[in-house]
Amino acid sequence: MRSYWDWETFGEDIRRTVQRAVDSQDFRRLNQTINDTINNAAGEFRDGVRHAGERNRNGGYSSGQDKYTQASKGAAQTFRGVDVSKLRAPDLYAKMSGKKAGAMALAILGYGFGSLFLFGVVLGAVTVLVLGNAAEMAVGMTTLGIMTCIFGGMAASGTRKLGRIKRFERYVKELKGKEYCNIDEIALRVRRKEKQVYKDIRWMIEKGWFRQGHLDDQDACLMISDAAYEEYRDLMEQREVQKRMQEEDALRSQADARKKEQYSKEKQANMDPQIQAIIQAGNEYIRKIRECNDAIPGEAVSEKMYRMELLTKRIFERVEQDPDSVEDIRKLMEYYLPTAVKLLEAYEKLDAQPVQGENILSSKKEIEDTLDTLNIAFEKLLDDLFQETAWDVSSDISVLKTMLAQEGLTGKDFETGGKR
Repeated sequence: MRSYWDWETFGEDIRRTVQRAVDSQDFRRLNQTINDTINNAAGEFRDGVRHAGERNRNGGYSSGQDKYTQASKGAAQTFRGVDVSKLRAPDLYAKMSGKKAGAMALAILGYGFGSLFLFGVVLGAVTVLVLGNAAEMAVGMTTLGIMTCIFGGMAASGTRKLGRIKRFERYVKELKGKEYCNIDEIALRVRRKEKQVYKDIRWMIEKGWFRQGHLDDQDACLMISDAAYEEYRDLMEQREVQKRMQEEDALRSQADARKKEQYSKEKQANMDPQIQAIIQAGNEYIRKIRECNDAIPGEAVSEKMYRMELLTKRIFERVEQDPDSVEDIRKLMEYYLPTAVKLLEAYEKLDAQPVQGENILSSKKEIEDTLDTLNIAFEKLLDDLFQETAWDVSSDISVLKTMLAQEGLTGKDFETGGKR
């Protein structure tokens, strides 16, 4: 249970709630939030009073509880001079009652008087046919015709406005309380063409029927509140920043790749022609392995080929770094890689057969197992290429430890203060 002094924190909670509502101009749940906050506090207080009353029957807390309950109700209605009960959610839609009444009056007036004047035109035409005094009736019939057109236009305008109001109310209903919805989804629900719904909604936004209405950049999504539109803008800005970062990373990667390629070309240009030819031949084998991998759909064998391509690439990168190791890969060039490519090409042909019989499946399994064996051999060869480097590192570490021991700087010497 909260102590008496904890009630001060509820005032701070309410202050923050009101401030957030004022900042965002969204007061839809403000009153409910404040009431919940105070009612929760009052509930805790009442529980404490009830438990204390069981221990102390003199009723000393009753008046205090009543006073707090009354105070909490007052606080729920006013806070820092703000009448919370008068705060309301922002109007997202224009009121249609007045517009509907005006459109209906326009339509009724137009149809009523238009019908009368049309009747006058018809009556005049009959009179002309019967009496034949067309010259005398001309002015009157012209006037009647003009008035008929005017009131007919009024009737059409009123009918059109009523139809638009009805569609607006239907759109609002189909939003189902959401602050955003795709135009095509609304069109599907009201069973109208998407283009017609889009024109309707754009006109309604321009006329202020959707008071805070916005469309996204693609004119595909309706947002009916400024808060939803701000979230959309923030999301678009984040995506734009992310897109720029990705483009910058791609440009940097391309620049690094070009530099690496240029460095490799320059290094190869100064390299022994024999070693240069071996590296080029190795790159050709790597290309063939990749082509076979692209042509064979199986995931298991594809993983083995990818591993082989990666190991082969690392082996020739090592040869490029240390040309003296070219003698160590002679068997790789003369036998292992040609054999591997031949097996992969055979596997590709077997895998392309429409009927996979027992012999084909057995041969494919044998090749897959052989690829595992070759990958193990390639891993061993790659490790052996770094053996000299490992020896150099080991030798350097040994010399370093010896020097540290001579200077009394090893861990044991630190513990003994350098004393022997």
